[in-house]
Amino acid sequence: MGYNLPMFLENGKVRLHYEVSGSGKPLIMLHGSGEDMSIFSEALPLLEKHFTVYRIDSRCHGESTKKAPLHYDLIADDVYRFIVLLELDKPIVYGFSDGGIAALILAYTHPDSVSAIAVSGANTSPKTLKLLYRLGYMKLSVFTYDAKARMIATEPHITKEDLERIKVPALVMAGEKDMIKEEDTRFIASSIRTSRLLILPGESHSSYIIGSGKIADILVDSFTGENSLI
Repeated sequence: MGYNLPMFLENGKVRLHYEVSGSGKPLIMLHGSGEDMSIFSEALPLLEKHFTVYRIDSRCHGESTKKAPLHYDLIADDVYRFIVLLELDKPIVYGFSDGGIAALILAYTHPDSVSAIAVSGANTSPKTLKLLYRLGYMKLSVFTYDAKARMIATEPHITKEDLERIKVPALVMAGEKDMIKEEDTRFIASSIRTSRLLILPGESHSSYIIGSGKIADILVDSFTGENSLI
């Protein structure tokens, strides 16, 4: 597989920009709000030794379609269409923050499309953001009409019943100092029977992902070798 080969995929609704590199089992990487695939640059050298890595710019982000409706279920549907159109064989899907929410939704709406998921800093409801963060996004959504802030301030609405529909192995992660309430991270993990919970000491919402290769070590350890979830 080519190294960092940029491509575009027309899925009938949006044009998704993605890059693919490495070899092995397919691994899809989903970034968070206001970011793009470049947040995984530090993790890529190790990941591509073990996986064929597909990094996607979500709709309204990076080089993908800028003007489109923005909701978590639509991001999840984009990923599902991506898997189908590229005929990927049950990839592992990793998502950070907004990408983690999309990965959860994908796993319970299209359970046969993935072999496993991993999520970092995902939440089930706006109410599970720590108060200062929630108020900040609410303010942005009201005074700036920013679609990304509005989505975070008003979505998702993931229930225990939704999470119980996830049957594939799931790695559920958060930083000890995350912007998501730890009780919600634990709720997600406890509701998925096939999950493994990892609360990372000293880490914030993004410190082990952006500008760090730590997430690569975690994913390799969790999905290859003796400690593999799959």
